[in-house]
Amino acid sequence: MANSLLTIDMITKEALRLAHEKATFTGTINRQFDESYKGDGKIGDTLRIRLPSQYVRRQGSRVMDVQNMEEQNTSLVTATQDGVDMRVNSRELSLDLQNFSKLHLEPAMAVLVSGIDSDVIQGCTKLTYNVAGTPGTPPADLAAVGAARAKLNQNLAPKDGNRCIQADSVTMGGMVNGLKGLFQDSTQIKSQYREGMMGRTAMADWYENERTWTMTNGDDVAWAVDEPSATNLVEGTTTIHMDALGTTATVGSVFTFADVLQVHPETKQSYQHAQQFTITAVGTIAGNEADITFSPAIYATGAKQNVDHMPSDGDVVTLVGSASTGYVQNLMYHQDAYTFATAELPMMPDAAKCVVETYDNLSIRVWQASDIRNDELLTRIDILYGFAAIRPQWGCRITS
Repeated sequence: MANSLLTIDMITKEALRLAHEKATFTGTINRQFDESYKGDGKIGDTLRIRLPSQYVRRQGSRVMDVQNMEEQNTSLVTATQDGVDMRVNSRELSLDLQNFSKLHLEPAMAVLVSGIDSDVIQGCTKLTYNVAGTPGTPPADLAAVGAARAKLNQNLAPKDGNRCIQADSVTMGGMVNGLKGLFQDSTQIKSQYREGMMGRTAMADWYENERTWTMTNGDDVAWAVDEPSATNLVEGTTTIHMDALGTTATVGSVFTFADVLQVHPETKQSYQHAQQFTITAVGTIAGNEADITFSPAIYATGAKQNVDHMPSDGDVVTLVGSASTGYVQNLMYHQDAYTFATAELPMMPDAAKCVVETYDNLSIRVWQASDIRNDELLTRIDILYGFAAIRPQWGCRITS
């Protein structure tokens, strides 16, 4: 009689299918598979991603102003290995794939993918400096969403049908109720009342996701620039000394400099709103002062210009929201704002049962070994991955 036990190939393919299905956030952003990790062609753990060059327009027929072609790139480190481990006995291995998946693989993959999805959406949100909405007030109509959409448009995010919104259930519930009287096609109406989701509206696909990050500000939200010698107030700076900070500051909090306006990425004409920045690191706070590192870098001239003028010593710095208060950070973004990359883990030479599968640029390794004493099969499932905010200007938080 033929062996009817589940094979490792069947289990690996089913694990990969479940991972792909359950990736609420990582399934909607740019996914890459690093081919250089295949076989023996290892290149280390850093993948370099090229960014488009930026230029300044020449007006009129005057002498050419030839600009250097400055290649920009950012790094994505694929060095995080997460996994989930299980044991099954011989009887359970004789189950059909559907029952085995329901009893074992599905809960295991749910835990693994949920943890990865949470880490990635929180990490990407912290690097997103555009914010719309009223802190502390969950949106009940499209006003905050429209403001986020405008932020994406002002930063030249493509209008190609690849925009998404990740919202927690409270926000999603309020939006569904607030928009129930608007015209929707039958499939969206069905989605609203059966799954509590919006479908597609405001130029974006909506996803309900309880892994959205809740950011809590430090104990003061009114700071001041403290650079009397203007040491750090230079083009391209990402660190400025601040005072009046209080005793705590939060990585991921968003702030503005008084009257420092954002400019159009191409025309360099000023918008009527302040450029927003997100805190990426906080130096040691002593006497309510510290060096604050932030993104994006400030440029007041040249091809990378993003503000109408540089901040000055004594300028007021205002954080979004109130002190010591937490706000849910829902997220609207274009697919290419963020990148999630996986790499192929090695096949262990002494492993009789070790399989690596890749589908839609998601790579998973399943490795099995038997425990003869307990009549069990030990199984470990691993993913090697990394993520980065490649174009964070194409994302916008919707705070609530």
